[in-house]
Amino acid sequence: MKKYIKTGWMIGALLLTLGACDSRLDIQPTQSIEESSALLTEQDVRITLIGAYDGMAENEVYGGAVQYTGELLGDDRDVVFGGTFTTLDEIWRKTITPTNLVVRDLWLFSYNAINRANNVLSAIDKVGADSRNDIEGQARFIRGSLYFELVRLFGKQWGDGNNAQNPGVPLVLTPTREVSDADSKPRNSVAEVYAQVIDDLTKAEQLISADGSNAAFATKNAAAAMLARVYLQQGNYAAARDAANRVIQSGKYSLTAAFGDAFADATNGSEVIFRIFVTEQDGINDMNTYFASARNQGRGDIRVQQKFRQLYAAGDTRGTFLNTAGQNTFTSKFNDQFGDIPVIRLAEMYLIRAEANLRLNTSVGATPLADVNRIRARAGAAPLTAVTLDDILRERRLELAFEGFLIHDIRRTGGRVGNTAANANNLVLPVPQREVDTNKQLTQNPGY
Repeated sequence: MKKYIKTGWMIGALLLTLGACDSRLDIQPTQSIEESSALLTEQDVRITLIGAYDGMAENEVYGGAVQYTGELLGDDRDVVFGGTFTTLDEIWRKTITPTNLVVRDLWLFSYNAINRANNVLSAIDKVGADSRNDIEGQARFIRGSLYFELVRLFGKQWGDGNNAQNPGVPLVLTPTREVSDADSKPRNSVAEVYAQVIDDLTKAEQLISADGSNAAFATKNAAAAMLARVYLQQGNYAAARDAANRVIQSGKYSLTAAFGDAFADATNGSEVIFRIFVTEQDGINDMNTYFASARNQGRGDIRVQQKFRQLYAAGDTRGTFLNTAGQNTFTSKFNDQFGDIPVIRLAEMYLIRAEANLRLNTSVGATPLADVNRIRARAGAAPLTAVTLDDILRERRLELAFEGFLIHDIRRTGGRVGNTAANANNLVLPVPQREVDTNKQLTQNPGY
């Protein structure tokens, strides 16, 4: 089940960074670094940053697990999980056990990538002044993004009780060089984790030097877009609106001509703000593995049901962006076995701005109706003459289906998963048993 993503941009960046220094190709950034071989040069720091991005791209993180966990956990028979892996079946049925290997590895590999980012930040003084801010911003983007995913999967939704008391995840902000009992940390509160996330992403947006479409690393716009997502999850609609508007108004991105083009590497360059790169040389991704049919090199485990297909009106091309193999239907978003994984698309920014503007009765950048109709027009759906909050939430479901948003939208809006309330214990992941056994300061989530 475990598959490693080796990204094409990593190879290119290594070549640009290392030049003819072949011996440096042996460096493998890991979770633990001996003090005697800590980062000593700018080149070491750059290599470790590339390693942090590679860790972020693992199948256990943004290479699949973050997204499919969000979809399966929030699903109410819009899909059927027909695979043999009990780990994913537990998530889909909301009967997760603390020994679930997907949950264990999502936690472990996220912290591995965070530790690599921490190593970069700890040695930022080794980087020359001309690129120091950019590298710091890149590392903060990685750390902030991953802590956001961890706190909203393993902690209660923001506002569900006391944010200052609800346990989130442990904040580890310095490198773990050698694992010892001193590295055991309790869970920080949901409020503390969100504060760190916002601090990291805010500084990332300020520090990253590139504001265009950089295929290899996050841009200022990627940091702003992730901030918009964070603020929306918190219900901070003014900040979410303004962050999304910064991305849109940058003029660096545009919707693809057709909806399907947003999921093809050859055509989605204008729309995708941040992605996980996959190469044919040695990479695959778990979005393809579980969502795509065997015809498209997947396992065909996650099968789209008629209940979901009926959400789309006639003429809406998003409702036909599907493929059938035998008796089963699959989304076509992840048909390419070696296709990149879009993490943030411009369409999401329009929908965040529309929702925030509607809730605040403002029209910063555009009216909510104009933003929603822009998304619908691309899909060939009939324009709306007026828009409500339910319309916008429905549009998110239609546009962003299978991209990892489902459980988070349900939890932040107080919805339900079938008969299960949004704040139910089994819609929060358990702290992995491996972590509880080795770190006695960790507390388990209720219900586990």
